[in-house]
Amino acid sequence: MVSKKSRAKIREDKHRRIRNRFHGTASRPRLAVFRSNMNMYAQIIDDEAGVTLVSANTLQKDVAADLEKTNDIAAAQAVGTMIAKRALEKGIEEVVFDRGGYLYHGKVQALADAAREAGLKF
Repeated sequence: MVSKKSRAKIREDKHRRIRNRFHGTASRPRLAVFRSNMNMYAQIIDDEAGVTLVSANTLQKDVAADLEKTNDIAAAQAVGTMIAKRALEKGIEEVVFDRGGYLYHGKVQALADAAREAGLKF
């Protein structure tokens, strides 16, 4: 009998392959994206030190205050704007974008575009 890999396992394998190609440094940390069925999460990570420098997600009250839903493109744009604003406050201007194994489409693309518009360079 042929068994099929789950979509989550396929995404994790893609993410592992992506992470083999690049990692975040102190001068150019990694912007990692995770999306669940109900929320969006973004972190800026220095992989050399193993530290999360900045994070934003739709569970935080200041992000979710003006959102109708937490799992749509508008929510992804709000998270992208917030992560960029917090990063710029900490002096982080350039990042490496890690799409987390997801296709660069829809919510992931909306988060990236909003972060770029708010001032992050990648």
